[in-house]
Amino acid sequence: MLSVVKRMARPRRGVDLSVVVCMVLLLLFGLVVLFSATYYTAQDSGDALGTVKKQLVGIGLGAAACFVLSRTDYRIFMSPPVVLTMLAASAVLLVLVLVPGVGVYVNGSRRWLNLAGLSFQPSEFAKFAMVAFMAGALTRRGDKIDRLFTGIAPLLCVPGVMFLLILEQPNLSTGGSILIVAVLMLLVAGASWRHLALLGAGGLCLGAAYAWSAPYRRERLLSFRDPFAKMSDEGYQLSQSLIAFGSGGLFGRGLGMGRQKFAYLPYPESDFIFAIVGEDFGLVGCAAVIALFAAFVFSGIRVALTCPDRFGSLLAAGITTMIGVQAFLNIGVVIGILPTTGLPLPFFSAGGTSVSLMMAAVGVLLSISRTCEQLR
Repeated sequence: MLSVVKRMARPRRGVDLSVVVCMVLLLLFGLVVLFSATYYTAQDSGDALGTVKKQLVGIGLGAAACFVLSRTDYRIFMSPPVVLTMLAASAVLLVLVLVPGVGVYVNGSRRWLNLAGLSFQPSEFAKFAMVAFMAGALTRRGDKIDRLFTGIAPLLCVPGVMFLLILEQPNLSTGGSILIVAVLMLLVAGASWRHLALLGAGGLCLGAAYAWSAPYRRERLLSFRDPFAKMSDEGYQLSQSLIAFGSGGLFGRGLGMGRQKFAYLPYPESDFIFAIVGEDFGLVGCAAVIALFAAFVFSGIRVALTCPDRFGSLLAAGITTMIGVQAFLNIGVVIGILPTTGLPLPFFSAGGTSVSLMMAAVGVLLSISRTCEQLR
């Protein structure tokens, strides 16, 4: 009884401030760049700040979710009923997206649901549901993950199903990021390198076969090697992105002074917003953004490594990996070292669903940092 009283009397620890600072700086930088990317085209609607205002709504919802979840015991996500409910909701929403008339069809893809005038991407929620499932399942399995067919393979069924559902939208980049995060969580949990290498080789073969199976995917896969040779076709977007970086130089043209957003670069507010960073703020601005993401990942990994609770450690690693992998894939695509795919840059790209759910996930990360500090 005395020990319980002592624990209750112990001063309440705060959250990891480095995570908060990195997230806030990324959000602020993102809003500035989003304004630069959209003020010109947004004037057609009569409000040059229209896109920024919508983003602020998403940030507001995300801030509320982040605040609530940072004060909620993260171990609630270890509860099987909670995780199963999240997985079931993700599956239902991902199936609804594929239903004609229900899913919003834009540019050849069905990735959004429109309910009561609000559009959102179920795949964003599915990412966190997968991370919570993997963290709990890996905690319960313990040493069994040393086995390939009875340990690792069954765990990959859930992210595998999510991947197939998202692939039907089609959205290879988001589906692929889910699988990458799942495999990295297995690695963190102590799975065999040999088993993961075998799974990775199989995944690369299947991914290459899928990309080669349709002419437009094949062209997109090959165009990133020399986008200027295919500038009139699949290489156009990447070519304009590289032009933006080249014109930005070392210090950039200045805020709002870039030209690629003037109907040259497609989707400067979403998938290719990092090109706007390069044109307006140059190499220095790009390095600053990458440094902020690196600092965020470092802070998240530190939370995972210092947490004495295995579930909390795996959940923190999964959330950090989810954000870090998405940032790496987006930046890699925009600078031309990866094939062109559609994936938003966390905290930067326009999209209320993405930014609010990312902030909610950070709230869980903050809960882990606070609770694990009390456990030590």
